[in-house]
Amino acid sequence: MPSNLPFPPGIHVPSLTFFSPSPTQTLNLPLQEAHLNYLLSSPLHGIVLAGTNGEAATLTPSEKSHLIKLTRSIAHRLNRPKTPITVGTFGGSTHAIIDDAKSAAEAGADYVLVLVPGYFAFAMDDDAIVQFFEEVADNVPVPVVVYNFPGVVGGLNVSSQMLERLGEHRNIVAVKLTCGSIASVTRTAARFGSARRFIASSSGGGDGKGDEDVPGFVALAGQSDWLVPCLSVGGAGCITGLANLFPKTCVEIYNLYTSGQRDAAEQLQQKLAVAEWGFAKGGINGTKWVVGKYLGYDEEDCWCRRPYPKFVDEGKRDWIVRQVQGLKEIEEGL
Repeated sequence: MPSNLPFPPGIHVPSLTFFSPSPTQTLNLPLQEAHLNYLLSSPLHGIVLAGTNGEAATLTPSEKSHLIKLTRSIAHRLNRPKTPITVGTFGGSTHAIIDDAKSAAEAGADYVLVLVPGYFAFAMDDDAIVQFFEEVADNVPVPVVVYNFPGVVGGLNVSSQMLERLGEHRNIVAVKLTCGSIASVTRTAARFGSARRFIASSSGGGDGKGDEDVPGFVALAGQSDWLVPCLSVGGAGCITGLANLFPKTCVEIYNLYTSGQRDAAEQLQQKLAVAEWGFAKGGINGTKWVVGKYLGYDEEDCWCRRPYPKFVDEGKRDWIVRQVQGLKEIEEGL
């Protein structure tokens, strides 16, 4: 089992995955490279591949490996070779997820993001869920980030009590809370230590005590609309799809808050929350469409892999544009 490598605090983006408009919808590598270049040219703290926004359930292990290698090569080209790459796993069994995680690690992933398999949700009690994560963590060569997203796994929830046990595992380093539970962040910080000193140390503002300032297990918000609340109770940052379009704005809020400019952070957080609502209600197809619209990508290259429907309703399109347009000028000014 690898040693406990802390999960880096900050803003991590679950990169969108782009497919060609061909009948087989193969990876659109030129557009993928352009988008990763956009993300890695910003001050984001890390990249997540094959998350929910990256359509993990539709990707093969070989496609994910290709995306990892492409991301690392772009990071090297942009003089960001150590950019943390987290890769989402997917499978219907513990064995399948371990294999998927090993494949990601071999391709160069630094961390893996792990959902509990939800097909047999009716049979999964708390003990089964905890044992699943522990078995995965025991058998993969990179640290595990627990992904708590009840909405896509049949309602299965990784509670604070379960996180208390999972956080003790040497190879489980963080939880992404797409459940929106600020209380889970608070209780995680109370149990394992606030991420604030870790953040200060990693930004050069620490007191020089090194690893003793680093919590072994941290919590991150799963959306950017509660980034400031997450940080305020000892969370480490967030993994947010909104950063596909507004990476600098997301990082600006994080930097303002962690540098003590909390009023300014809260004001910008309120504006960002409006845009985040657009992404949340728009879904993955709406997110890809509006990102493509603002970044100048061809619409035909921005559809999700079937059977996810196309985002073609004009009323929904107009609404999501209204939700996000308030951040466009802010992003461009940073």
